[in-house]
Amino acid sequence: MPTSNRDTGRPSPIAVSAIGLRKSYGDKTVLDGIDLRIPAGSVFALLGPNGAGKTTAVKILSTLIAADGGQAQVAGHDLAADPQAVRAAIGVTGQFSAVDGLITGEENMLLMADLHHLSRAEGRRVAAALLERFDLVEAAKKPAATYSGGMKRRLDIAMTLVGSPRIIFLDEPTTGLDPRSRHNMWQIIRELVSDGVTVFLTTQYLEEADELADRIAVLNDGRIAAEGSAEELKRLVPGGHVRLRFSDPAAHHRATRALPEATRDDETLALRLPSDGSQRDLRTILDRLDTAGIEADELTVHTPDLDDVFFALTASTVPGRSSRPDQPKENAR
Repeated sequence: MPTSNRDTGRPSPIAVSAIGLRKSYGDKTVLDGIDLRIPAGSVFALLGPNGAGKTTAVKILSTLIAADGGQAQVAGHDLAADPQAVRAAIGVTGQFSAVDGLITGEENMLLMADLHHLSRAEGRRVAAALLERFDLVEAAKKPAATYSGGMKRRLDIAMTLVGSPRIIFLDEPTTGLDPRSRHNMWQIIRELVSDGVTVFLTTQYLEEADELADRIAVLNDGRIAAEGSAEELKRLVPGGHVRLRFSDPAAHHRATRALPEATRDDETLALRLPSDGSQRDLRTILDRLDTAGIEADELTVHTPDLDDVFFALTASTVPGRSSRPDQPKENAR
């Protein structure tokens, strides 16, 4: 099914596609035939444990290394046949900052403008606009070595945008940042996408993928273990349920009769019913209680989150995990 443009409802063009992408180093297979299809103007998140192949996938798609097999197109250009056209359409921010700490933030920007063959006047205009956009004007004349981690990351992305790329690869962009800087980076990513940029994001922060990504793929042992929206992936993990608690033993008893499929806990005067946590499912449960004239004192929805999905899909490769994840998280309502 084609992905629709958020504003117009029309099918979006595909920014990145790959079929059977493979890469090995010696006898170790890092990518074992992965397929990707990423609509333009969206955020795609690639998750996986350390060593899963996330950075290798980014390096291949950004022409930094060659694949051993498979086909890929980026921005409509064949990766193998026209890598120069791919490079002209993309920007890459790696795990480690490309900022030169010995020169100022402004000089870093102007250096990037020179690399993109912008005229002196155009380079200064673009640099000034991006420094303002990323709130770096006051620090622009200071050596980049004096910047905080969050400032260096903002400068790094600003440098990536000098060439006005249509597709940006962000390889773990918020690693090592404090929570405030991480949230600031999320806002920057949202603004990029609102401008029509496609973002290919690798991350180990599951909350980050949940917050930002339109679609998420979990990479494990060189293969895509699952792909979908955050909500679709969460439904892959069993264990979602609703817990009803009562203070009145008589109400608890009546609820047990009204909801015979529930598991009862007489000690805590609670009932547990399987549920996907959807509004429709909750309404059905509450309607049944209302019909029976019963009111619960507390309703708690237990839903799997991306942590549960991640551990379930990568259990064999995550240290200390060899079985299904712990109980899904609780959200009181």
